[in-house]
Amino acid sequence: MSIHETAAPACHQPLTLKDFKSGVEPIWCPGCGDFGVLQSLQRALAAHGRPPHEVALVSGIGCSSRLPAYTSAYGFHGVHGRALPVAAGLKLARPDLEVIVVGGDGDGYSIGGNHFLHACRRNVNLTYIVMDNRVYGMTKGQPSPTTEADWDSDIAPGGSGVQPFSPLAIALAAGANFVARGFALDVKPLADILVAAIRHPGFSFVEVLSPCITFRPEEMEWKKAVQRGALSVNTDRAAAMAMALSVNELASGIIFQGDRPAYSETLPAPTGLAAIEKEFELNAA
Repeated sequence: MSIHETAAPACHQPLTLKDFKSGVEPIWCPGCGDFGVLQSLQRALAAHGRPPHEVALVSGIGCSSRLPAYTSAYGFHGVHGRALPVAAGLKLARPDLEVIVVGGDGDGYSIGGNHFLHACRRNVNLTYIVMDNRVYGMTKGQPSPTTEADWDSDIAPGGSGVQPFSPLAIALAAGANFVARGFALDVKPLADILVAAIRHPGFSFVEVLSPCITFRPEEMEWKKAVQRGALSVNTDRAAAMAMALSVNELASGIIFQGDRPAYSETLPAPTGLAAIEKEFELNAA
C-alpha cells in the first residue's frame, strides 16, 4: 500500500452494488453516460466497504446532480454551483461520514467555479466527481466552460469563440491532493479510479468524460477515441501539470497523488468548552 493511501474500513458483511441502489429509477436520457458513472460509483462504494448509512452524497443542479436520489446512501440536493461548500461543511461537522460530491461541468466549473478552486486549496477530505459532457444538458444545450470554442449549436452559431479550460490543470494548480480522469462507459476501470480517490486523504477530484447523446451525439465516438490509461501517476505536482497540459484531452487514468495533509489535520487541537467560556468572562472589578 502506498503511503498516500488509506486502508478500506473494516466491514463485517461484504457489500455489493445492489446495497447502494435506491428504489428510484433514473430519468436520464437512454444512453446517457451518467448511467455508467452511477454504476461505477455504486461498485466503488461496495468495494470501499462502508455501508450506505455512513456515506453522504452531495450534489448541485443539473442532469448529473440527480445521482444521489438513485443510491441508498444519504443525499443532499443543493442549489446550483454550491455543492462543494455544503459538502465541506458536512465533512467538517461529521468527519465520520464518507462525503462524496457529484455534479456536472456547468454546475462545477461555471457558477461553482470559485468553490471548485477553494475546495482544491482547502483540501478537505472528500471526493468530487464531475460528469463532463461539455454542454448544459438539462437547460437545452448551451456551451459550458469545457465546450470547444468552435462547437456549433443553435444557441451559439459558429461556436462561442471562448477557449475551454482544462479541469485537470485547474485542479492541480489550485492544490487538489488527488487528480484523475475516467470515462463513463468504462465502468470497472472508472470504479477502480473512484475507489482510489475515495481512499486518498484530502481533496480528491475525478473528471469523468460522460457523453450527452441528446445534445452532443458525436460524443459517442469517445468510446473509440478515449486513450485509456494514458495518464500515469505522478507524486510531483509540476510533472503532473506538465502532463495535464500536454496529453490528449481524452486521455484517462490517475495523474496525481499528493501528500498534503487534509484540512482537518492542519487545524489546532479543539479547545474545551470551559476554556472558551473563560475567555469571555468579565472581571468583577
